[in-house]
Amino acid sequence: VQLQASGGGLVQAGGSLRLSCAASGRSFSSKPMGWFRQAPGKEREFVAGINWSGVITRYADSVQGRFTVSRDNAKNSVDLQMNSLKPVDTAVYYCATGASVTGLARKEVDYWGQGTLVTVSS
Repeated sequence: VQLQASGGGLVQAGGSLRLSCAASGRSFSSKPMGWFRQAPGKEREFVAGINWSGVITRYADSVQGRFTVSRDNAKNSVDLQMNSLKPVDTAVYYCATGASVTGLARKEVDYWGQGTLVTVSS
């Protein structure tokens, strides 16, 4: 089982990035998926979650209205569209899966993916 995040990079404040997470080894089409981030010196925090069908989403207050999570079950992938980026969004972003979106928001994770670094310059 492997979750691989990609799409990170350096962007100026106010810019956009789109992260993707590809799953391999098994299908996650029936599982909730989530995005987390960890800034230097800080704990890993929940960013966004999406249920298996994509109907239910949940966001951290700090990204609500700026970030959008989506998924493509046919491709076994989940994306995070990040707009209006701020320097405080700088972190390593991880995708993960769990039993429920609510559980993901509590950092109840079954599998963690490898992260991708997002750097937002001021």
